[in-house]
Amino acid sequence: MSENTSTSPAASPATHFRLPFFYGWLLVAIAFVTMAVGVNARTAFSLLYPSILDEFHWDRGVTAGVFSFGFLLSALITPFIGRVIDRRGPRIVVEMGIATMGAGLLLATLAREPWQLYLTLGAMCGGGVNCFTYVTHSTYLPHWFVRRRGLAISIAFSGVGIGSITILPWLQSRIASGGWRDGCLILGILVLVLLGPLNLVLKRRPEDIGLAPDGARSTGATSANTENIVDHAWAAVDWTLLRALHTTRFWWLALGYFGSLFVWYAVQVHQTKYLTEIGFSAKNAAWALGLVSLVAVPGQIALGQLSDRVGREWVWGIANAGFVICCLALILLAGHPTMGLFWVMIIAQGTLGYGLTSVMGPIPAEIFAGRHAGGIFGMVMLSGILGGAAGPWLAGLLHDLTGSYTPAFSICIGFNAMSILAIWRAAPRKVRAVAGRITPRPHNQQGQAREP
Repeated sequence: MSENTSTSPAASPATHFRLPFFYGWLLVAIAFVTMAVGVNARTAFSLLYPSILDEFHWDRGVTAGVFSFGFLLSALITPFIGRVIDRRGPRIVVEMGIATMGAGLLLATLAREPWQLYLTLGAMCGGGVNCFTYVTHSTYLPHWFVRRRGLAISIAFSGVGIGSITILPWLQSRIASGGWRDGCLILGILVLVLLGPLNLVLKRRPEDIGLAPDGARSTGATSANTENIVDHAWAAVDWTLLRALHTTRFWWLALGYFGSLFVWYAVQVHQTKYLTEIGFSAKNAAWALGLVSLVAVPGQIALGQLSDRVGREWVWGIANAGFVICCLALILLAGHPTMGLFWVMIIAQGTLGYGLTSVMGPIPAEIFAGRHAGGIFGMVMLSGILGGAAGPWLAGLLHDLTGSYTPAFSICIGFNAMSILAIWRAAPRKVRAVAGRITPRPHNQQGQAREP
């Protein structure tokens, strides 16, 4: 049964128990823990990657392709994730993803051939984790907050940083002592035992339990959702996926998400191996991966709150600029492997670059709000995930062809610039204003929906 079958407060589960705080913040806390474990279980491929190469001696492109294959499969299911959440709520999607990823990690310990890793660490882990991390939380959490949307989502996603500094160094030590199979076994158990029970209380919208966004009174829900509208004609449209696909705004979003996630995962997958090759120890390289996510915690929260004040486009630009600085530092590290550049790379990537997650959900939600927002967001993320799949694969291929990561990191800078331009062209600010930009004015309900 769907968890959102009743919208009457009298029949709502909210009448059976009362929290001393808004239920939406409980969902943020659950997302925090889920992201801490789930995203780092996927990120751990960067730690498993060198050990797998050492054992099997496969080409880097073939081995890195395991990660990319998982992204390709997750791309195929992403549009359906949003549609299922629109119809059935997030709980069924999350629980299925947890079971699939957990099983994939456990079965990976039996792998001996490339296709077996492509099936387990690639398809099952890549497809499974997509059901309970960024895509899912970015789809339903925006329903629970309007004025503090950026802050709430950034807090939820900052769990990745806490998980990285606790899980990844510990996992690296287990891999060093017991091998990559031992690492997969531990992660599989952690995903199934901790996350499965925790996510049983998820709800799709506050109205499903007799509440309103931001914890306001239910009778004020309409006002809370309309006072920030800039283009009333656009916002009045009942946006379906088909209608969205016929707008230029949608395709600017798709292009922007493709570019940013191309860079994000090209850097993430190859960073650990690259650092060890240019002279850093395996321990320092593993710590770098964890530290990037740790320093992302204050950055994500600050940038999420900033986006609620100045607008989503500004934060998207700042975050992409962070990845540009990161890629420049990585290129320079090849000739100057100093700790100063090492820290520039970490801070720029984590504190600034990872701020993308604080606005990744709000941007489509504010342009295409409505009953079908999940399905539209899923299709936008399809493009993003294709970028995330292409990035690691192309970076590995270019290294195999040239013997250097410099061409790949240079291409990444171009993708960041393209992404910034695309989101400014999509212009969510011209549809709905963030809380800090709302100014009292008469509402004009006339006119045709217009694009930037």
